[in-house]
Amino acid sequence: MSENSNIRKVKTTDLNLIDRLVAVERVTKVTKGGRHFSFAAIVVVGNENGIVGYGLGKANEVSIAVSKGIEDAKKNLVKVPVHKGTIPHEQVAKFGGARVYMRPAAPGTGVKAGGAMRAVFESVGIHDVLAKSKGSSNPHNLVKATVNALLELRDAYTVANLRGISVNKVFNG
Repeated sequence: MSENSNIRKVKTTDLNLIDRLVAVERVTKVTKGGRHFSFAAIVVVGNENGIVGYGLGKANEVSIAVSKGIEDAKKNLVKVPVHKGTIPHEQVAKFGGARVYMRPAAPGTGVKAGGAMRAVFESVGIHDVLAKSKGSSNPHNLVKATVNALLELRDAYTVANLRGISVNKVFNG
């Protein structure tokens, strides 16, 4: 998913995962015998409590492509810090031509984000966030950029441990 050193992989055992279909694309291969259609589906799964994963499935039928995407997503689950229904701090990330910007929002704001980003936020359990995507609107790259941004987030406990100070000192300077 990312070349980040602090990737928090999660096993699928005992998790109640909810899947969300982000996009289905019809792919056409032109051969001597005519056009051959297949489908590619990108799926996001999560437990709405800090765990999320994405996967890509390809098949000749939509339903099989979606089920393959769900299986692939379950293999790539990661843990993300969620602080009171929002993210701990602002974050910017990039994947391919897609750039994403996200910042925490006050309770009651809701998920202010586009389609592909919204599916990731809802799957991970973030209820209040302000997000903007710039550059490419390709759902594959948007999902990957959003997950990469979430992976780079650090909660107050992690920052306190890295600095060797108390959690209160992180907030109060």
